[in-house]
Amino acid sequence: MSSHISNVRPKPDKVLTQIADYVTGYTVTSREAYETARYCLMDTLGCGLEALEYPACTKLLGPIAPGTLVPNGARVPGTQFQLDPVQAAFNIGAMIRWLDFNDTWLAAEWGHPSDNLGGILAAADWVSRAAGSSGTKPLIMKDVLTGMIKAHEVQGVLALKNSFNRVGLDHVVLVKVASTAVVANLIGCSYDEVVNAVSQAWLDGQSLRTYRHAPNTGSRKSWAAGDATSRAVRLALISKTGEMGYPSALTAKKWGFYDVLFGGKPFRLERPFAAYVMENVLFKISYPAEFHAQTAVECAMDIHAELRRQGRKAEDIRKITIRTHEACLRIIDKKGPLHNPADRDHCIQYMVAVPILFGRLTAHDYEDEVARDPRIDALRARITCAEDKGFSRDYHDPAKRSIANALTVEFKDGRRLGEFVCEYPIGHKRRRREGMPILVEKFRTNLARRFPEKRRGAILDLCLDAPRLERMPVNEFMDLFVI
Repeated sequence: MSSHISNVRPKPDKVLTQIADYVTGYTVTSREAYETARYCLMDTLGCGLEALEYPACTKLLGPIAPGTLVPNGARVPGTQFQLDPVQAAFNIGAMIRWLDFNDTWLAAEWGHPSDNLGGILAAADWVSRAAGSSGTKPLIMKDVLTGMIKAHEVQGVLALKNSFNRVGLDHVVLVKVASTAVVANLIGCSYDEVVNAVSQAWLDGQSLRTYRHAPNTGSRKSWAAGDATSRAVRLALISKTGEMGYPSALTAKKWGFYDVLFGGKPFRLERPFAAYVMENVLFKISYPAEFHAQTAVECAMDIHAELRRQGRKAEDIRKITIRTHEACLRIIDKKGPLHNPADRDHCIQYMVAVPILFGRLTAHDYEDEVARDPRIDALRARITCAEDKGFSRDYHDPAKRSIANALTVEFKDGRRLGEFVCEYPIGHKRRRREGMPILVEKFRTNLARRFPEKRRGAILDLCLDAPRLERMPVNEFMDLFVI
């Protein structure tokens, strides 16, 4: 006996409408969220400016067809490029993520919510320039900050209880979804068009995590978010034409996202969308290290200072044990050869060895020039990791969300240093008062990489003046970053 397949078109999946309701109708009132978003804007743009010093990044930038000119196109900060919003989003997104130095969110899924800024800035700049040429009002920077808060929230809340990495999918799926929703709203899509756009984002074939893990770790992890946020702009533009959506993109039996890619399990949303993620986001302030190693690097810097105080050398060390959390073991506990910078900045042993040896960890320290120093691999081979169940529990505890690491050093003569423990990195919400002045200095340093003193002073003064920044048209803000 055969039975027909129902062709009754269902109402849109609840997750689609929850996202659309939030990005189109929710009013952000949290001053803490806006304040944090302003710091996030500075930090994220600064990370992009630093990435422009690396040819591996800049070779990917510019128009798809060299020499292409786009009237009213979006600017790419720190360059002379003016591109269509899709390619501009890729450029900005790739710059932001290249050095693994922008913000982080850790939960069942991890990721970097400021990756969404590529699409948000490109779309907002393009809309504002088009508005100027037609005599209508441009978007202002408060619209960008609001978009950042909402993109952070969509990505981060979806990550709280839903682990995409455990089914082999990369976290940039959430960048694509969050950017699609926010950009669709920024460019003037109707509510139904936002729903349609978000459904399209879930329908896309999603990125595998292959490029983040041994033995395939590679530089795609540095441009994957740019790819995702640019795809989001494309889907938003397609949906604005009135292109149809797919209401059961998630729940359709056999063919929907849940059944095909998520083991048949629906998403769980721990909390309603508001401003929680931006208020609690983690900044990488001092070190361009994968976030699960940030506290380990802080401990390693303290160990370096203690070795110097005692007159000891790294060669005196017999063994280093890292007490850590489960996510660290799964992602960055790595032995054997490291083939490229992307491989090294996802190896906790490397990220601990360098600061113990040299008292620093910079983006340049992942390059071949530094990595060929034989002392690094020699020390790395003597570093082992072990899970602390308490650290793993605290990592997921909503009241803590720690990222703890503890390092014990044993010497060849049988002596040892007392354990160095750090539960919360300097970029954690619990250390905002300590961290934000250092974040501003990081931004100042990155501005100096591309701009003369007068220009970088003007940019910094503007970014530190919240009311003036929020009122500024987006296109005028972006013009400040043209070289």
